[in-house]
Amino acid sequence: MSELLATNAECILWLARYLERVENLARILDVTETFARDRTDRNWLSVVQINADERRFFEHHAKADTHTVPHFYILDPDNPSSIVSLVRAARENARALRSLVSTEMWRQLNHMNGWLLGLRESDIAPEHLSTLCRAIKEGCQLQTGITEGTFYRDQAYYFYLFAKYLERADQTTRLLDIKYHTLLPRPEDVGSPLDIGQWNALLRAAAGYQASRRVLAGNFTPATVAAFLLFSDSFPRSVSLCVRQMESLLSQVRSRYSLRGGGAALEGLDELRVALTDQTIKDVIANGLHEFIDWIQLRLIAVSNEVLKDFCNVS
Repeated sequence: MSELLATNAECILWLARYLERVENLARILDVTETFARDRTDRNWLSVVQINADERRFFEHHAKADTHTVPHFYILDPDNPSSIVSLVRAARENARALRSLVSTEMWRQLNHMNGWLLGLRESDIAPEHLSTLCRAIKEGCQLQTGITEGTFYRDQAYYFYLFAKYLERADQTTRLLDIKYHTLLPRPEDVGSPLDIGQWNALLRAAAGYQASRRVLAGNFTPATVAAFLLFSDSFPRSVSLCVRQMESLLSQVRSRYSLRGGGAALEGLDELRVALTDQTIKDVIANGLHEFIDWIQLRLIAVSNEVLKDFCNVS
């Protein structure tokens, strides 16, 4: 392993993953706020469930609703998965990488951290939540653009991108699972304006509404939307594209810098790519979309663990 990655790989991985997680968490909160306008507080409970945070959440809150869940996932400094905690953790990892990250990357991350620390309870009120989530997403996108324009192209950059796509694939499955499984409508709601509106909101949350309109030509059904988010080779947040990018990036960083680690991770990515290539959405739905999403998430965890073991000396 190169000295650069041996020293910095874990910080690079978590810097990328935390920033991607912040943007996707803002997307999940935004789309849930949209769903909650039409249904009940069980929409907010779904956010807690999809992030497997039930134990920690209910230690401090009696009910998951429009006030407690946004506070828990945006402002709570004691929740390690809140946005303020994730940005703080990203900043600490960037501090450890100060000789690698650009001045512009460091400055934007500091600015975002300070802005988030200045938020108040009134900023997450229902009437302001969507605007706040949009501002958080735009802050993350600005960070992404600065990184693209200023991060030196060595093995650290490849590893950063690999981690970003790993997190993005995982978060896309979570976003899809919220609508298809946890918020599965009553049979009489399928195809209703409410159901179609929620699928449209889901696509907007995934930044895929405009692209999906071009591809689906107005044919918004559970099957076509799920297929778009899982199988598209052109949509930047589809699971298939993320897996292909991860496979390419890991192969490149191994070959360009003569690194021996990552073989098991590549095998796991190949298994994922085959599963996403050889099945149709009809096959997936027939066997259970929720179960397929669970399987993808477990495979992504396995890939992450192999990378941590090989490049970050984490057993």
